[in-house]
Amino acid sequence: MTRLTIEASTPLCLLQDAGRFGVRHLGVTQGGAADGCSMSWANWLLGNALNAAVVEITLGGFAVVAEDDCLLALAGADLGAQIDGQPLAPWRSFILLKGQILRFNQPLLGARVYLAAPGGFAAPKVLGSSATVVREALGGLDGMGLPLAKGATLGYGGEALAVREVPLTLRPDLAAGTPLDVVLGAQIGQFSGQSLFDVFNSAWTLDSRADRMGIRLLGKTLEYQGQPMISEGIPLGAVQVPPDGQPIVLLNDRQTIGGYPRLGALTPLALARLAQCLPGAQVRLRPVVQEVAHREHIEYLQCFV
Repeated sequence: MTRLTIEASTPLCLLQDAGRFGVRHLGVTQGGAADGCSMSWANWLLGNALNAAVVEITLGGFAVVAEDDCLLALAGADLGAQIDGQPLAPWRSFILLKGQILRFNQPLLGARVYLAAPGGFAAPKVLGSSATVVREALGGLDGMGLPLAKGATLGYGGEALAVREVPLTLRPDLAAGTPLDVVLGAQIGQFSGQSLFDVFNSAWTLDSRADRMGIRLLGKTLEYQGQPMISEGIPLGAVQVPPDGQPIVLLNDRQTIGGYPRLGALTPLALARLAQCLPGAQVRLRPVVQEVAHREHIEYLQCFV
């Protein structure tokens, strides 16, 4: 087993994979990497299964020291990573020699970066996944849902491949202002006409009140004109509108049911871009039909073939 010792961490640094499936009827949320695209690319760099366990580092403040020579990979945000003080860019695999320190400082571009190891980091599976959900005390290194802490050991047992990079043409542009695609939902026709115009023709500001459960969007007040709803299941990326008229995009650690009306749900690719946005950033929403969203996602998956 090849090992890394955590030298510094924060409550926002978590062990994640693709999340838990088939358990929401039990009230257990999905969890998993907030930016599933970057997680997949980090694993691809090492020849891993795309859903292998990785470290999700949010906003920096994380450091590890190599107890053995390692081949690791990074994909996602630029959090000012350095090896013994020398800059390390994401979207590539790299060698970390025994005794060297890999440190993540602060966001330069994006919010989350994913650190992968050959075969994925070793951790027990709880309900089929190692994904950390702190609220539900599930997943992580000990299966109890704890964030990664200073002094803990990350281990892996996979075989190393050659060093490589994600081609420039396939890397998401984290600086782009591409609108976030929303597949329209069942309640879309019960919002006022002005609200439907505003939601897709106005900029929305990401509130600082955000976590892995959801991100509130600040902007025009939206008006729901339908009847009160009975609580129903909530998909990943659902855009709920509570009584104050300010939408909330629900993320991986969301509750499993809710009774607020929904405009629809962000596509997986749009959700990955949202996960890389910092509080205060502005985003726009764009309506898309399910068939188009499905075709674009299939094209994205073909990049890994």
